[in-house]
Amino acid sequence: MLDSLHIENVAVISRLDVDFSKGLSVITGETGSGKSVMIDSLAFLLGGKPARELVRTGEEMATVSAVFTDVGSACRSYLAEIGIASGDELLLQRTLTVDGKVKSRLNGRVITQTILRELAGYLVSIHGQNDNQLLLRRDVQEKLLDNISDFGSSMTTYAQVYSALRTAKDLLSNLKKDSAEANRLRDILTFQIGEIDAAHLRVGEEEELLAKRAKLQNAEKIAKQADFTYRVLYGSEKGSAALILERASQAMHQLSSVMPEAAEAAEKLMNMRYEVEDIANTARDMAEDTDGDPTVALNRIEGRLDAITKLQKKYGEDISSVLAFREEAAKKLDTLEHSDEEEARLQEEIKTLEQKLSKLAKLLHDARLKAANELGKRVQENLGFLDMPSVHFQIVVEPTEIYRSNGNDHVEFCISTNPGEPLAPLTKIASGGELARIMLALRSVLNDRDGVATAVFDEVDTGISGKTARKIGIKLAEIGKTTQVLCITHSAQIASLATAHYKIAKHEDAGRAFTTVSPLNEEGRVAEVARILGGLQITKVQSEAAVEMIEEGRRYR
Repeated sequence: MLDSLHIENVAVISRLDVDFSKGLSVITGETGSGKSVMIDSLAFLLGGKPARELVRTGEEMATVSAVFTDVGSACRSYLAEIGIASGDELLLQRTLTVDGKVKSRLNGRVITQTILRELAGYLVSIHGQNDNQLLLRRDVQEKLLDNISDFGSSMTTYAQVYSALRTAKDLLSNLKKDSAEANRLRDILTFQIGEIDAAHLRVGEEEELLAKRAKLQNAEKIAKQADFTYRVLYGSEKGSAALILERASQAMHQLSSVMPEAAEAAEKLMNMRYEVEDIANTARDMAEDTDGDPTVALNRIEGRLDAITKLQKKYGEDISSVLAFREEAAKKLDTLEHSDEEEARLQEEIKTLEQKLSKLAKLLHDARLKAANELGKRVQENLGFLDMPSVHFQIVVEPTEIYRSNGNDHVEFCISTNPGEPLAPLTKIASGGELARIMLALRSVLNDRDGVATAVFDEVDTGISGKTARKIGIKLAEIGKTTQVLCITHSAQIASLATAHYKIAKHEDAGRAFTTVSPLNEEGRVAEVARILGGLQITKVQSEAAVEMIEEGRRYR
């Protein structure tokens, strides 16, 4: 439920803080006092479209925040699914700057518009004149019906089959493209595969060629330096490093008889001699490997690298990418070569999926039909109580040939306002007052189904007075027994039924308008209900009538 609401710098509201209670809370006040601003602020907080004019003149930013308590398991489950930990209390805040920037936070954490709107569906339902007009849309009517339909696992299974069917039909459509286009693509793929195959590419080949090219380009330098290294280390019979190390080792060995530690030195010198010989042999091999004219080999490598580069420009940044392109092209070509077989397979798959979809759609239809009958009867009963006894309300659910992501049903709310008249779509018959009562009747039925803890009714009494308004108030009080109800009203018949009564008032200070909201005590309630009853001045008769209405209203709380 909505525990507290804070509004700051929104239109005529400079700063407003109000705590709400359970049951039916009504908000009354003079026309233009700011009641609509209060509802607009709450709608903005719950993800409504921001309008820059919401920011109070002269201020930089408007802020609306609210604390919600006892949010329910469905809300907590949703938040857990998106990775937001929560308890039974939520702090929701939204700000709007004069340059149109909006930021939303949940328990101090910034959230997206998508999350905010989804979350709002678990917290509050707002019913105003614009919201009542939404009831005329068939998609809204279908959603309301689906919310109370028991589909079991059928809807999930249907969605999976529907998705598979769409995929299969798309694949078949691609296969059936113009045959000339298919032939052109076949020729292109054949050429591409042949060009890549003719190159006989091998992963790692380019790196090897680059290394060989670098070696051939430096062949003269390699031969000169490698030969010099060999001669210095081993090739010279007079003074090579190997010979010098060997003679030094022999000299130290001769000393080993008188100096035992000389034996270890002799062994080390001989090991060094062997290492030098190994290095010398490696240098000799390097020199011998560059024998002959490197021009022919270099030209051959350059030609091969050029061929690889051309393929890479066409098909991939390296040899691995080129070969991967070739494999993908081969798969596409195989599909084209066997398109007739694939087309037959897809047609059979589509036929099977369509049969499954039809059976699942029938299950969805039966579930909707059952829910429509139940909802229609209960709404009819509520409309009778709300002084619409002659109205016949029915939810029509008819299967169509068009399958959508949630079935193939055409759902439409229909009414007949007078006895003997045929049913017609709601959009063609219902007036504003009738729509308000139909929405209220639906809210009464859906109250224990959608898990929303707070319902807001903005001027549900528009165009209605007297006994009918009283019955609307009684119905709101009934809803308030299980759901927190906030109602903005101009009707004394409704206001006198409230569990809690708040008065909104506007005053002027230093040339600026300010709005305040105050909870009324018993005396204040009597005075406000008496004011609503009418007259330039509150009379004793009006006050007595107000007391009587409030007292009588206690029976329905």
